[in-house]
Amino acid sequence: MKNIYKNIKNSILNHEKLLAVLIDPDKFSVDDVARFIKKVNQSVATHIFVGGSTVKDKVTEVLVSEIKTHTKRPIVLFPGAISQITNKADALLFLSLISGRNPDYLIGKHVESISIIKTTNLEVISTGYILIESGNETAIERVTQTQPMDKNTIQNIVNTAKAGELLGMKLIYLEAGSGALNPVDSEIILKVKNEIKIPLIVGGGIKNTQQLENAYSSGADMVVIGTAFEEDETFFDKLRK
Repeated sequence: MKNIYKNIKNSILNHEKLLAVLIDPDKFSVDDVARFIKKVNQSVATHIFVGGSTVKDKVTEVLVSEIKTHTKRPIVLFPGAISQITNKADALLFLSLISGRNPDYLIGKHVESISIIKTTNLEVISTGYILIESGNETAIERVTQTQPMDKNTIQNIVNTAKAGELLGMKLIYLEAGSGALNPVDSEIILKVKNEIKIPLIVGGGIKNTQQLENAYSSGADMVVIGTAFEEDETFFDKLRK
């Protein structure tokens, strides 16, 4: 599957709402794939993201291969480490944690990954990743050893997103973090969207349809939901086609 980024932009032009289901290989069994992906296929979800902060080696490739046999939706890697890169997926979010100042997650890990990426056919999509305070410490904070941006410093968040765009990022991803107490504030989404001209992804802390709609109405082009489905798969029933 090719042209995933192009298709995202075309969907936005057509005013289509995009929804990605995030599957964390560290919390998901291959044995559950068929049942879970059947629900994904019956829902309005448009993409499947696969990745996590602390995933064992080779687990991601096995999981992605199994997912591929049950869906035609694009599978996009959302990696927390180089070991999660696999050619079995369709695309890779090449995440630069521009909200933090740890050089490993700004550019270091990216350089290390090139020898692997060059052996794949993955569509690589450069993504400015912005972690925003959500009410509790998230796995991303612990792994990257960076602090989230204060949700009250909205102009700084906006400026960071714009800087990512001007650096050549193709996507901006506002992240509250896995298991976040609160989703990204609507005002932050709105002001970032008004400033940038590239697609905006929002994820973390979205646990119900009202929060989902709030993200869309504030300007999110794609919303990512993970923990809510892990904790309560009946959420899919509210998102059926």
